Amino acid sequence: MAFDYDTIVIGGGPGGLAVAYGLNSQQKVLVIEGNLWGGTCPNFGCDPKKMLYGVVEAKRQVIRYHESGLPAEPKVDWPAMMAFKRGYTEKIPTGTEAGLKGAGIDHLHGTAQFVDGHTVRVGDQQVTGQQIVIATGATPNIPDIPGKAAFKTSTDFLNLDTLPEKVGFVGAGYVAIELANIAVEAGAEVHIFQHNDRLLRNFPQEYTERLKKILADKGIQFHMNTNVTALQTTDDQVKVTTDSDGSFTLNTIFAAAGRRPNLDQLNLDGIGVTVEPQGIKVDDHLRTSVPSIYAIGDAIAKSVPKLTPVSGIEGRYVASVIACDTHDPIQYPAIPHTVFAGPELAQVGVTLESAKQAPDHYTISDQPVGSWYTYHRLQDQNAHVTTIVDKTSGKLVGAIVLAINAEELINDFSELITHGTPAKNATDWTPVYPSVTSDLGYFY
Repeated sequence: MAFDYDTIVIGGGPGGLAVAYGLNSQQKVLVIEGNLWGGTCPNFGCDPKKMLYGVVEAKRQVIRYHESGLPAEPKVDWPAMMAFKRGYTEKIPTGTEAGLKGAGIDHLHGTAQFVDGHTVRVGDQQVTGQQIVIATGATPNIPDIPGKAAFKTSTDFLNLDTLPEKVGFVGAGYVAIELANIAVEAGAEVHIFQHNDRLLRNFPQEYTERLKKILADKGIQFHMNTNVTALQTTDDQVKVTTDSDGSFTLNTIFAAAGRRPNLDQLNLDGIGVTVEPQGIKVDDHLRTSVPSIYAIGDAIAKSVPKLTPVSGIEGRYVASVIACDTHDPIQYPAIPHTVFAGPELAQVGVTLESAKQAPDHYTISDQPVGSWYTYHRLQDQNAHVTTIVDKTSGKLVGAIVLAINAEELINDFSELITHGTPAKNATDWTPVYPSVTSDLGYFY
C-alpha cells in the first residue's frame, strides 16, 4: 500500500518536533497541531512561567539584601511583566511554523482523529502514514463540581492582563505551587485548597513541609484536607464553597489539580489503542498496542517525570527506532525535576524514601547549608541538601535540594549520577570559586 507520508506526527510541541526533525532528512513527514505551534512549554507552560518567576525572584532577592545595601523594596508591575513575557511567547507559533516550512516539513493545523492504524482525518482532509506518532501532550484537569465553568487554568494565569486581588488554586502540585508563589510575590492574597495533607507528593515530605512554611510566611494561605465543592460567580467575584473550611470570596480561582493526557479527540478506542488512566500504554520501544502507532511525552503512561526534556528524549528515540538506527529499548538518564517555588525544590535519582528503606545499600547525608558561604552570600538561611550514595560503588545516586539556586546544584548532581562519577573523582577538576559547583566536594 502506498502511503501519503512515511511518518505522521500528531502534536507540534517539543516531543513531536524532535520526531519530525529527526526523520526529515530520510522521510516524508507530516506534523499536525490542533493548538499553538510549539506546544505547551514555550507557549503557555514552563518557559513563560519561568520568565515571570525570574522577575518575582529578583524582587525577593532585593528584599533579602534589605539590610545589606539595598534598602528600597521593589514592587512588581504586573502589566509590564506580562508584556515582557508576551514579547517572547507571541513569537513562538509563527517561529515554529516558519522552522517547519524552512525545513520542508509538511504541516497541518487542526484536530486529528484516527480512522485506522494508518489513517488520520483532519477536518475534511484524510491522510495516511506508514507510522504515526502521538505527541499530543496533556491538558488541565477540571474538577467536576457545580459551577465548574468558573475555573480558570494555568494558561489563563499566564495571560492575565492584571493580577486579581484575591486568587485561589485547587491542588498543591507543581502548577499550583509555582503560580501561587508568583501571585503572592506580585501582591495578591493567595489561597491553596488541597484535598489531603500533602503538597508536591513526589518530593520527600520533610522537604515539602519546609517549603510550605516558607510559602506560608510569604502569605500563602493553605487549606489542607479541604475539597472545593462548588463555585458561584457574581460580577468579578467567585464564591468558593468547601467541605471543611467554610466559604471564601475570591476574584478568581484556578484549577491546578494535575494534568491528564490530551487524548479525547483521537478516537483511540475505535482503533484498538490501549489507554490506561495515566495515558497510552506503550512498550519499551514506545510502541502502542497498534504496531504502526507510537506515543511519546505526556500522552503516555510512564514512571519517569512528564517533563519537556523527557519528551525530547522520547521523540529523538522514536525517530531513531523508525529510521532503524536502533533496536534497543529506550533508556532514560537520571532525570532531574525542579519546582520553581521561590526557593526551588529539586531532586534527581534514587528517592529519599527508597534510600531509607535500604539502609544497608545507601548512605544518606542530610545537611542544612544555610550558613555555608554560597547560601550566606545569598541570604538563604533555609537552604538544605540531601545526598544519597551507593555504599558498594561509592557513587552518588540521588539528591534533593531546597535552595534559591537549586536548579544549578541539581544539574551538577545529575551530571555526576549520569556519568557514574565516584565521590573521589567528583572534584578532581577546578570549578570557579566561589560558586555553587565549588561546593560539590563537601556534599558527599
